[in-house]
Amino acid sequence: MTMKPTLWQRPGGFTFIEMLVVVAVLAVLAFIILTAMPGRTYINYHRTNCLNNLKEIGTAYRLWAGDHGDLVPYQRSVSDGGWKELLTNADQGAICWRNYATMSNELGMAPKLVVCRSDERQAAAGFATNFDNNYVSYFVGMNATSPHSIQGGDRNLGPGALPDANYGYSPADGTGNDVAIPISGPVSWSLKMHSMGKIAGAGNILLGDGSAQQVSTASFNKDWLRNAPPTTNWPASHVPAIPSIRLIFP
Repeated sequence: MTMKPTLWQRPGGFTFIEMLVVVAVLAVLAFIILTAMPGRTYINYHRTNCLNNLKEIGTAYRLWAGDHGDLVPYQRSVSDGGWKELLTNADQGAICWRNYATMSNELGMAPKLVVCRSDERQAAAGFATNFDNNYVSYFVGMNATSPHSIQGGDRNLGPGALPDANYGYSPADGTGNDVAIPISGPVSWSLKMHSMGKIAGAGNILLGDGSAQQVSTASFNKDWLRNAPPTTNWPASHVPAIPSIRLIFP
């Protein structure tokens, strides 16, 4: 008589139902671990995720430029899919979102890539409908002429040596801000997002070569802002008196 195989003798691997159970259990465990992390560890996890988003945006810039004469969206004409002409006018913060909508295909149609998990803002449902600054966490630099150009970064950046309690240059209502920042500084990361309320500040930046860096307020001023090539394509009658970079905040 043939004996029925026991559980340990059953040929093959998991059944489909068993596999679903395993995946569900792992997902629950991951959620428990992340929510139980100490505050600093949890914030650092989000900051790393935010840094990875900027790297993805850097890749999107390179892909877009590869199809548009090695120029990024703000360097190409509106007729060629960019927004160059719009930037000949000052105060263009309200359309910061357009930079990312322009690269929606290169971003994999994933609006979550332009929102940081440490931000109060949430990802949009898509790039096509009602997408605006309220679904964006990253400023846009207007002078990607060298590897050390500041091409983007977290929106929690503000003027002066003392950090802003809110988001600095980035208005809460999403109206955006078109800012000339002297390369001599100073600026500081606000107490929001990655700073955890600490005056030293913390944030991420995207460079002209597509790489991303985690930087403190001190290192941003000393190592990156002061070494950034000044912006040259200023709107008429808005050329700063001292060498500056133009950053557009959502």
